[in-house]
Order: sequence, then structure tokens, then C-alpha cells
Amino acid sequence: MASEPDRLAREAALRVGEVSAVTGRKIFISVDTEKNLSELFFDGDVLRNIAVGSYVEIRKGFLSLIGKVEGENAQAEDRKPSALAYLNGKRILTVTLVGFLDHRGEFFGGTRELPLVGNEAFLLTKTKVHQVHNLVVQNGVALDVAQSEYEGYDIALPVDGLMNSHIAIFGNTGSGKSNTLAMIYQEFIAKMRSRNVAAFEANCRVLLFDFNNEYVGENCLTPHKTVFQLSTRNDTGDKISLGAAGFADIEIVSILADATEKTQKPFLKRALALQQKVAGSEGPLNYMRNILRMQVTQILQMSDKVRVDQLMDYLRQILPELNAEGDRVELAADLDWYNTQNEFKLRGTNFFLKSTPDQIPNTVVYGHVENFDFANDNVTDLITFTYVQLIWDVLSNRAQNEHIAPAINKLKSKQVDIRKIFTSDPAANLFASNVVVIALGNVNLEMKKTIPLLVAKKVYEDHKRLGPNHSLNMVIDEAHNILSRDSFRESESWKDYRLETFEEIIKEGRKFGVFVTISSQRPSDISPTITSQAHNYFIHRLINQKDLQSIASAVSYIDKLTEESIPTLPTGTCIFSGIAGQMPLKLAIRPLEEQLQPRSATVRFQDIVPTA
Repeated sequence: MASEPDRLAREAALRVGEVSAVTGRKIFISVDTEKNLSELFFDGDVLRNIAVGSYVEIRKGFLSLIGKVEGENAQAEDRKPSALAYLNGKRILTVTLVGFLDHRGEFFGGTRELPLVGNEAFLLTKTKVHQVHNLVVQNGVALDVAQSEYEGYDIALPVDGLMNSHIAIFGNTGSGKSNTLAMIYQEFIAKMRSRNVAAFEANCRVLLFDFNNEYVGENCLTPHKTVFQLSTRNDTGDKISLGAAGFADIEIVSILADATEKTQKPFLKRALALQQKVAGSEGPLNYMRNILRMQVTQILQMSDKVRVDQLMDYLRQILPELNAEGDRVELAADLDWYNTQNEFKLRGTNFFLKSTPDQIPNTVVYGHVENFDFANDNVTDLITFTYVQLIWDVLSNRAQNEHIAPAINKLKSKQVDIRKIFTSDPAANLFASNVVVIALGNVNLEMKKTIPLLVAKKVYEDHKRLGPNHSLNMVIDEAHNILSRDSFRESESWKDYRLETFEEIIKEGRKFGVFVTISSQRPSDISPTITSQAHNYFIHRLINQKDLQSIASAVSYIDKLTEESIPTLPTGTCIFSGIAGQMPLKLAIRPLEEQLQPRSATVRFQDIVPTA
């Protein structure tokens, strides 16, 4: 126990002044004239002296009130303004209270009571800085990822409170947000594996959508990860399993077809039901051929020329182009249309097919049905069944072509890419390891929107069935790619569906142990519902006014001084604010070692053009 003279000497060394005025939450502290140095040497530590941005302790009885210095000015002793007032007068600090330390040294955010005029103000020792910045409860698991930006002391972030929450990481390119994301998850995975490898691998999953192939390095995040290198440029990329249901799952098919909820999705459901019915029959091929013969029979007896031409076009999509001998077949080669009677006539005969339907089996199109066979390719067969179902719907006046055709055309246009990306092999497992990186750098723009939506929805639905005590951390790097509300490359209804899906995950996922981390250069582009639902924010340098406004509206507990510092934050420094902390903190995130860093460094011309 320190003696009374020692204690008084310590307090005299740390004292910076006393409270001179209290107006609401604003406190004014008059600084002692001898405390104008930039640094103090105390107990072997170099303490930075009081300045704008630092913390100050105001003693009120047994309570330590903690304030943040927001401004300073000078007041001459004779109360007359003077350009040299700071030389012959006092510094006046403007302080805002941020919390208090109780008698146990535990920090609580918020204002419990205000100081009195004359209360003494002190610098925070290293111990008290740690108490103020301590976010980890006793016996809690800590992530050692940062330092306090002003004092340079190590700051640990809590696993519980941070990793079991939705996280948003925002910052302009080059501000250090990729390092922050990688550092947090690197440390999280390492800490969990060191606690219990088997339990971590069995109960916790991390899924990262990597739009620029930044996190595919061997040691980035963890060496114990599975990387899916997807590609629409060639067939050499990895493939993602769609699970046992595969292309028979209405949700998967709807996403691949960009189907609208009210019209196209019910149609696709009917097409899948037809496919299942045919597949479950005793002889699927003969059953399918009989369906096609029935459709041909009905089509050739119709009186509406426009609809007949439309349905014949659908048959051309279903039936093979060539016959058994390898010759090209024109389905209407032996048919003539008579406008006066509004019906087909068998060319070269006097048989009108509507009045003599027994002649229909003699037509080319009817006979060509015998050459139909399944493609034994999931996507092609699915498209075939959509056309067969569309014929039934048009024949029964159940569907309009212009409402349904876009979904089928979308499937057709995407089919080559779908084959390159997805497999319906039930043996293929997405989570071969519990940390999965889906690399989308070599995927075209359309599939970059489709893949994360499809995989996220599937993984989320699968995870909900696992029950309690399981977690899934879904990480979306460059989140503006898929969570933008201002995308003009897709229909409004489909954009709404995509955003609603991720909004549901971020709003409801916490109940099921699903936590989303988003990282983006443009927070203003992202749906405000998603931005505002995050629990913890790491905000790096942002300059655009719209981005700053979206942060101000989403993160209501950032004070004015902290908010104004965002455009001038140095690389690697961020504002951390959220439920894991009692107040906003300015943190310098530790840079990862080179072999652990994501591939996001800016190219240097002196490296790509070396001296000759």
C-alpha cells in the first residue's frame, strides 16, 4: 500500500487541472499552467498529456467520471482576449462525459451524475485506460487485434458480443478494411481452434463470399479452410453442390431463373411437379412421349393461328432438331393452314385435321415425337419440362406467354454458366471443412449476384434445421455488389427479392445462430435496413458525403467529434462502435503478417517498372 506522501505525489503528477464550469453534459476544465507539455514521464511510462481526443478522469468523491476532450481554448488571467493568452493564461478544455469507473474499477458508459465546479481532473494512467477500454468480461475469450489509437495501448475485443453479432466494416479503398476483416476472423478462428478443435469444427461454420479473390491465400484466415475457386470463363473451376434436392428444389430453380414470386415461381413449381410425376412413372421416357403426343394432337386441332404458331415454337424447343437418320426435321413440313376454316390441313391430301383427328398420327410432328429422349443433363431436362408445362398452361388458358417466357429464357441464357458452377451430386459437400471461402473473382457479373443469393439462402435454411448450439458466420466482402438498392442491371421485383432475402437473414438470423459480417466501400449503396441492423461497426476512412450521412443515420451513438474525424482517419485506424463496447473507440487495427494478408494491396509502379 502506497504511503500518503507517495499517493499525493502521484496525484500531483497526474493532475491536469480542475472543473471550472458545468453546462449540461459539457464540462469545462481549467488546466494548470505547469501542465502544458506534450508528454509526461510517470512510473516508467511516457504518458501523452491532455489534448483534444484524449480521455480525462474527474474525481467526484469515490466516483471517477470519465470524459473525452472535444476542444480547447485559452483564457487570459485578466479575462481580456489575447493572441498570447496560452503563454500567460490558462488552457480551457471542453469535455463531454462518456462514462464512469465504479469503486471496483469497472467502466460503465453513459452519464450517471455530473461533476461539481472545483472537482480535480487527472490524466488516465495505463491501468485506467485499460479499464475504460476493457470490453472483455472476466474469463471471456478475447481477440487481440488492436491498439488504442491515441495512447497506443493494446485493446482486446470480446468474442461474445462481437462474433455473435452482425458486423459492418466500412471504408474507402486503401483504408485498411480488408485487413480489419481478415484480422478479426484470423484471430477468432485461431482462438476457437485453440480452445477445442473438435467442438469448433462440429458446431461453428464460417462462410465468406470473396468477390475479388482476396482471401484465397493458403494461410489467409486459416490454413484449415476450403476454397471454391469458381469460374464462368472455363470448365476448370470448382463446383458447388446444390444438395440432394438439387434442381428439383423450387427455391434453387426460382433463384436461377430470377423468377417473380406471384407468377413465375408458381409456374416453375408446376413444371417441377410434372417432372417428378414423369420421373416416378414406370417408364418415364414412354410416359413423356405420350404427353407430347397428346399435346401435338390438341395443338393440331386448334383454330387460333397465333397460339398455334407459338405452341409449335415450344415443340421445336422440346423435340430434337434431327431425326434418327441425322436429317433436319421441320415440324410443320407437311402442314398447311387454311384461313377460311381456321384449321390445319395435311399437305397433298383433303384431310382437315380438326374434323379428321385420326389423321394426326400421320403428321411429321407426331411421328417425330418418337425421336424424343431425355438429355440426362439436369438443366436441359429442366428447361424441357418448363416448355412442356407452358404448353399445358397455354392450352388450358392458365398462363400468358409474356409472363412466363422471361423465366425460361433466363434459365436458357444462364445454362452454360450454371453447368460450370453447380453440381447436383449429393455426395459433394459444401462444408468439407467448417471454414469455406467462395471465390467469385473469375465469375461474370450476372452470376456474381446469383451465386451468393442461392448459396446464402440454401445454407441459411439448412442451418435452421440444425437446432441450437450451432453458429454460422456469413461474411460478405464488397457487399455493395449484392446488397445494393440502386442496381439497374435487373428487374425491380428481382432486386426486391434479393434484398428481402438478405434482410430476412440479418433480421431473423440471430435467433438461429446466424451472424452476418458485411464489408463495403460504399455504405450509402447498401440497403438501409441491412446497414442499420448491424450491432457492431468498424468505420475506416470515408470521404463521400452520402456515405458519411448513411453512417450518421445508422450509427446513432457516434459523437460529433468522432464523426468529424472519419474523413481524416489514417490507414488501418477505424472507429469501433456498437453493443460490444460502452462507447465509440478509435482503434488502430494491427496489420497482419505478409503471408496472412488478403490480396488487396495497391500496386506500386516502382515494382512493376523496376529500374533498368
